[in-house]
Amino acid sequence: MRKLAQISAIAATALFLAGSPSFAAVDTAGALRNLDPDNDGTIDMREAIKGAKRVFKMINPDKDRTVDAAELRGRLSPAGLAAADPDDDGTLTWREYKALVKATFRAANPDEDGTIDLRELQTPYGRQLLRLIYP
Repeated sequence: MRKLAQISAIAATALFLAGSPSFAAVDTAGALRNLDPDNDGTIDMREAIKGAKRVFKMINPDKDRTVDAAELRGRLSPAGLAAADPDDDGTLTWREYKALVKATFRAANPDEDGTIDLRELQTPYGRQLLRLIYP
């Protein structure tokens, strides 16, 4: 039960992502093409995690193995960081960031088919997922 509550809280964190100016004009179809190496027209969890890993490395220039509020600017609000930070240290490790990505992926996948298509990517949760997995 605790795990379910945690996952729900993390998914709800995505609500704090809306309205980020740096992602206001992202071409979702272009992002889908870039994140979809097998060209099946969808992003599966493996592809989302691969994108997330690229983003995590890109936004962590000090290579300290965590990302903080400054490094997450435009991708996750301070309130979102607090909600996704289970140890309350003000940073996300790769493991914590990946948990957030997985929870956001699930929220963006209401049909639960394990893939995100263009229609799902254009929803609020889909756009929030892009902030976490697309450079």
